[in-house]
Amino acid sequence: MPALIAGATGLVGRELARHWTGPGELLMLLRKPAKAPAGPRLRPMQVDFTTLPDLPAAHEAYCCLGTTIAQAGSKAAFRAVDFDAVLAFAKAARRAGVRHFGLVSALGANSGASGFYARVKGEAEEALATLGFDSLTFARPSLLAGDRGALDQPPRRGERLGLALALPLGRLVPAAWRPIQAAFVARALLRAVREGRPGRRVLTSSEMQTLGAP
Repeated sequence: MPALIAGATGLVGRELARHWTGPGELLMLLRKPAKAPAGPRLRPMQVDFTTLPDLPAAHEAYCCLGTTIAQAGSKAAFRAVDFDAVLAFAKAARRAGVRHFGLVSALGANSGASGFYARVKGEAEEALATLGFDSLTFARPSLLAGDRGALDQPPRRGERLGLALALPLGRLVPAAWRPIQAAFVARALLRAVREGRPGRRVLTSSEMQTLGAP
C-alpha cells in the first residue's frame, strides 16, 4: 500500500521524499511531474489540486504544500494553495482510507491570529481536524534553512533576511525561533506520523530539532 505526498518539490517535501524508505511506494501528487524527485520507491502522479481524482488506497499521507503571499501574487492566490489545495488533498487522502496525516504548517499558526499568513495556516489545521483522521500531526517549523535555488524556486525575501540575522547567532537564539534545516522537519514529520499517536499532535520547531536529528 503506497503513502501519499503533496508538495514533494518544495524544501521539506523533497527532503521527505529523499528519506523515504517504504514500506511501499511514495505516490507524489504534482502539478509538474518533470520536477519530481527520483528514486526506486518514488512515483509521480500529475494532478490538478482543484479537481483531484480518486487516489489509490493508502495508510498515511504527508502535505508539504505552501507558498507566500509575495510568491503567489495575492492573498487570494496564497489561500488557494495554503488552504484550498491543502484541504482538497486531505479530503482525497481521507477518501482513500488514510488514517495518519502529517501537515507542514508554520510557527504561530492560529485561526484567530491577526496576521493573514498565520491565520490561514491555523484555519487549515482546524479544517483538517474535522476530517476524522486517527492521528493528525502538524509540524510548525520556524525559519526553514535550505537551498531554494537548487530547486529552481525564487528566494523568499523575509526568510532570507531572517536567516541572515539568526544563523550567525547560533544557539543564542531560543530553540523555538532558531532556523531549522528542512531535512530535520522532514524526518521529524515522518517519524511522528509513523508513530501514529492518536489525536492531534503539534510538533514545535524546538521539538523537531531533536526528533528530526539524523
